[in-house]
Amino acid sequence: MDIDRRQFLKQAGCTLLGGGVFISIGQFSPGIAKASQLPPLGTSTPVYGFVVNTFKCIGCGKCVEACKIENHVPVSCFRTWVERYLVTADGAVHVDSPDGGCNGFPPRDVPGIIKKAYFVPKLCNHCARPNCVQVCPVGATYVSPEGVVLVDEQHCVGCSYCVQACPYGARFINPVKKTADKCTWCYHRVKRGLTPACVLVCPAKARLFGNLNDPDSPLIKIFTKERVNVLKPDLGNEPRTSYVGLAEEVR
Repeated sequence: MDIDRRQFLKQAGCTLLGGGVFISIGQFSPGIAKASQLPPLGTSTPVYGFVVNTFKCIGCGKCVEACKIENHVPVSCFRTWVERYLVTADGAVHVDSPDGGCNGFPPRDVPGIIKKAYFVPKLCNHCARPNCVQVCPVGATYVSPEGVVLVDEQHCVGCSYCVQACPYGARFINPVKKTADKCTWCYHRVKRGLTPACVLVCPAKARLFGNLNDPDSPLIKIFTKERVNVLKPDLGNEPRTSYVGLAEEVR
């Protein structure tokens, strides 16, 4: 019985990993830099970063809509989404993201008195030490020379190991392509000197993208003026998506 290449690799990857046998990710790798091979900060080579300012986000959902249009994201799937946090006086935290926040947020009744409310956009963190790259059995998930974590659809076998390994819930299996999918910071636009679609359309300027090795980058100015945090810093993934105004309730 004939078996296509994708099915073979998927079965082989599961069998070999389950049996404890090492698979070289370089065998099917596109040959792009691994995280450990990225240029150090302070050099002339660009290393990209992303900043989300939760103080400015108004939860309009235009970023989610723009991402879906630009990247042809299937229905019910999201490369970026917005979460609403409602914190009541008793300390309870209520989080929702209807349709990823694409159509905004309707009023919501929660028990108790609301103490504070805010929005938190989420997306791939493009970690300097990404779990998803480590677990991919065929090297389909890789890091670009500029530090952008990408997926090679020609090599991906849809095993979903990377989806399970991502601690930020930023990956999914594309139901149309049957391969891993995620935010790419609109790498196809960035390579042409353009900004990511979500950054372009944000009316509140809550999203910023730039070169961490450029002293004139808006990111550098943010880092010198604001208190900046990342999600789940204790995991050691070293995210390159950072947040201004990240509240303690945010997971």
